[in-house]
Amino acid sequence: MEGPGAMTDLLYSEAESDLRAAVRSLLAGRAAPADLTARVEEAGAHDPALWKALATDIGAAGLLVPEKLGGHGASHREAAVVLEELGRAVTPVPYLTSSVVATETLLAAGAGDLAGELAAGRTVAVLAVPLSAGSGHEPADTGTVTGVADAARADVLLVVRPDGLYAVDAADATITPLTALDLTRPLATVTDGGGGTRVADAATARTAVRRGLLAGAGLLASEQLGVAEWCLEETVRHTRERHQFNRPVGSFQSLKHRMARLWLEVVNARAAARSAADALATGSPEAPLAVAVAQVYCSRVAVHAAEECVQLHGGIGMTWEHPAHLYLKRAKADQIALGSAGHHKDTLAGLVDLPAPA
Repeated sequence: MEGPGAMTDLLYSEAESDLRAAVRSLLAGRAAPADLTARVEEAGAHDPALWKALATDIGAAGLLVPEKLGGHGASHREAAVVLEELGRAVTPVPYLTSSVVATETLLAAGAGDLAGELAAGRTVAVLAVPLSAGSGHEPADTGTVTGVADAARADVLLVVRPDGLYAVDAADATITPLTALDLTRPLATVTDGGGGTRVADAATARTAVRRGLLAGAGLLASEQLGVAEWCLEETVRHTRERHQFNRPVGSFQSLKHRMARLWLEVVNARAAARSAADALATGSPEAPLAVAVAQVYCSRVAVHAAEECVQLHGGIGMTWEHPAHLYLKRAKADQIALGSAGHHKDTLAGLVDLPAPA
């Protein structure tokens, strides 16, 4: 059992707080949720200039890449802070898919040169597996993968074939956009056209893909935390300002109880998300356990917070003009991303040797 001082490891360091401030300032000026609603349906909802500022100017793309490969040699804790802020703004950038999942996969595969290109922000890479794929995903040898997130934004696709992992120029593959629930994270069907450069053999590729998906699921919890935090704060703000019967609606006891319950859920979600990020950062053997716990809990909290945000905003919360629907869609899409809650519950049961009832 860990000592009583272990909990302090989950607190945000000064460097992490400074990183948060920089990312939040950038997003406040360039990607406010209210502005996003006006262009979320446009084909150009992805903002290349914003991505460059985040990936290159702030250096967020290279947080997980060692300094010797051109990155910043930080850890999953810092990447988690970035994802919290991206979740708070439902920012349409390929950070989770490229700077976390693809980067972790390449590092585990020993493809340092390509990981360095991702760290520099010059290249966006996407692992060609369905967004719903969990860490135990076994790619099918069909040449076509449906539901690949951010494929249309990628320069390079990481394609799993029977003999290994290949880096394929996105221009050499067929990418067919799909209609996604979450318009800020587009999906596509990817048909592998062959070719590319092999970056890992079959055995290494299998391990690398699992590592990438595990890290993605663990840090997705931080994005879900950011979604929940924004929804709670926005709901509290609205109920303070909205009046009925000559008093703020937030002063009604029933609404106080609902928001207090949600606040407790968000606090617990923060602990779970931070635990997963810290376990990944330290290479803890308990990382799969921490990731499973975080996903089981944080996915539910994000959806609950978004639903409460929509409902407690009343009529305005149901409109397209208010950004609440973007958060609900992101929360619902994240709920089945990188493994559903059911998948993670099964994983958790296996890790603690708790068999399912007959």
